[in-house]
Amino acid sequence: MSQARAVERSSMRKDDVIQIRASAGMKAILSRAAALRGQKLSEFMLDSARREAEEALLDQRIFFLDDAAHQAFIALLDKPPVPSQALRDLALRKAPWDR
Repeated sequence: MSQARAVERSSMRKDDVIQIRASAGMKAILSRAAALRGQKLSEFMLDSARREAEEALLDQRIFFLDDAAHQAFIALLDKPPVPSQALRDLALRKAPWDR
């Protein structure tokens, strides 16, 4: 099962419990924000946490470069280094479990 499908499937189940403790002031702020969005507190918190989690994950996969760095990066992709003889020999060697 793909990771996206697993996340989608697990987000449909609502039998897992997440417990957190917060100060009265923090709860009041969260409750007020949830009310402004017309959501229950738990819905607001889960939606906010999911968005932050997605942002954190995407932050690890997307990066931005200025024009000069982008051109250098593209040049490296267009002309990968030539493998050394040692690397070619390693690639041709039989795996230990195939010996």
